[in-house]
Amino acid sequence: MVKSNFKLMVSGTAVVETLNHSGVDEMVTFYTVDGDRIALLHFCPTNNQPRMRATPSEGDIKELAFSFEGAGNHPSTEIGHEHKLVLEFQDNDHIVERWTWRAKGKDTEMVYQLARKARSSSNDGKNMIVSS
Repeated sequence: MVKSNFKLMVSGTAVVETLNHSGVDEMVTFYTVDGDRIALLHFCPTNNQPRMRATPSEGDIKELAFSFEGAGNHPSTEIGHEHKLVLEFQDNDHIVERWTWRAKGKDTEMVYQLARKARSSSNDGKNMIVSS
């Protein structure tokens, strides 16, 4: 089972996603606006920190495709790392995340289909808790 929590932070300037997957250590991703693009910094259980960027299209955004721009604590691109992320916004309650793991030039895609859980009284609308 996958559980993901999205939280608006830092006076509304960043979104933090915490992703938990059975048998895998927690992953944390920060999303921020950077000019006309969206920057992503991913903290991976493999102890590297990929940086990616996406340029949103005009109008109603249905998809964001983040491309790898480098990583902290990552001496070589041959070492395994998250290399791409595509977020598909199906509607207000459903997101598909397509993460591409690259190691030694080979790509492996992990797909998470997330659906919003019912909001509780403790959820002030700034958090989006989803699971698949």
